Amino acid sequence: MLKQNLQQKLLQKLSPQQIQFIKLLQVPTVSLDTRIKEELEENPALEDISLANINEPEEQYPDRDPDEDIYNKDDEKGEADEFNIDDYLQDDNLNEYGSRYDQNGDDDEEKKEIPIAVQSSFFENLQTQLDLLPLSDKDFSIGKQIIGSLDDDGYLRRPIMSLTDDLAFSQNVIAEDEEVEDMLKVIQGFDPPGVGARSLQECLLIQLRKKDASDPIIGKAILVVEDYLDEFTRKHYDKLERSLNMTSEELKEVINEILKLNPKPGDSNEVNNKQMQVIPDFHIKNNDGVLILTLNSKNAPELKVSRSYQEMFQHYDKAAQKDKKMKEAVQFVKQKLDSAKWFIDAIKQRQQTLLKTMNSIMQYQYDFFLTGDDKNLKPMILKDIADRIGMDISTVSRVANSKYVQTEHGTYLLKSFFSEAIQTESGEEVSNKEVKKILEEHIGKEDKRHPLADEKLTDILKEAGYNIARRTVAKYREQMNIPVARLRKEL
Repeated sequence: MLKQNLQQKLLQKLSPQQIQFIKLLQVPTVSLDTRIKEELEENPALEDISLANINEPEEQYPDRDPDEDIYNKDDEKGEADEFNIDDYLQDDNLNEYGSRYDQNGDDDEEKKEIPIAVQSSFFENLQTQLDLLPLSDKDFSIGKQIIGSLDDDGYLRRPIMSLTDDLAFSQNVIAEDEEVEDMLKVIQGFDPPGVGARSLQECLLIQLRKKDASDPIIGKAILVVEDYLDEFTRKHYDKLERSLNMTSEELKEVINEILKLNPKPGDSNEVNNKQMQVIPDFHIKNNDGVLILTLNSKNAPELKVSRSYQEMFQHYDKAAQKDKKMKEAVQFVKQKLDSAKWFIDAIKQRQQTLLKTMNSIMQYQYDFFLTGDDKNLKPMILKDIADRIGMDISTVSRVANSKYVQTEHGTYLLKSFFSEAIQTESGEEVSNKEVKKILEEHIGKEDKRHPLADEKLTDILKEAGYNIARRTVAKYREQMNIPVARLRKEL
């Protein structure tokens, strides 16, 4: 049976400006410059003052008010050359205006390319070694297919049968599994050692067999990896000593030899390239006990709305006669002007929100920023800062999850200052960061031949006045990437 009824709903929708601000807020400083450049390319009504006047001396504007937009006849001419509304009006394809700007000349500064260090990638290095071998066309195709099938760690995870099928279907090369196996052994002889392995065990054995076979330590290391890898990874050293009839000193030498091997040969050439570049969003300086907070200058670009676009809009908007193309042109220019104003406002709002949030965090954790001691960190959750600055928790979260602050004691992710509260025997609330620091200190000082179990660490914390359950100690240890006691054991 069909029925009609009326009901009211309260919905909240984000405006395009709010969405733009949210996206900009979570962008870290290292990516903000790229985001601004993208906006500058997409919107000709938006200008970067620092780029527009980078080659012009300040003497050109002797009588200019400092608060006034930089503007003169030469600028007007340059901007008019960059975008001619008359050309736009003569264009029948109004929906493809974006392609027009690619034809114009760029600023000399924009033509300068950043020099990039040329480095061979892991796969290019293997391909170069393959090119130097005297191989038949068939073997070369097989070798190329194997190299292309390696993962980033340098391992071959695909079965030989799958490679044979790939060769047949994609390259029309009919090969037997034995031929692929033989070519894989050739590639396993390439540098870096261990490449082309199908398991960790095979990777370690490839590297050990490239060493001096006459060395008895190498021979015993090969025996451990071949027959006792599980015991080795679980650090069952007593069982290894009995099974291999070795003393503790001999086993220690064997273990040290195995630990020198690279379990991920594919990463060896990419380590430097994979390091993340961290650019701090804030700087905190200690001036005789007074903390001074500053925002990274990259977060405050000198943007303005194009003066020529504003005049262009006023001129055509006041025109006596307006045909269809004229109206569309006015609408286009207005859209670009509005978009430029929204972007500038969003950037300014981003700056204010960043400073407001970071200042509140600095005041809350003042003692930590003065000393750099984790024990001085107070319990602090997102709601504490959100209540202080009168903003939503999600806003504070966006700032904290992607922003860094540089202090005299190091560079920190803002998220690291937030922690849960733990109550001591005296009823005082302390940060779980303090507890983690104490755990880290005790584990660092432990006898590695007899590491401290979680139960013992729990007793140590209770003696210090921290009533924490063993499962909580285990959780904190895992958060600090510290293995269990058995895996911390050393000879």
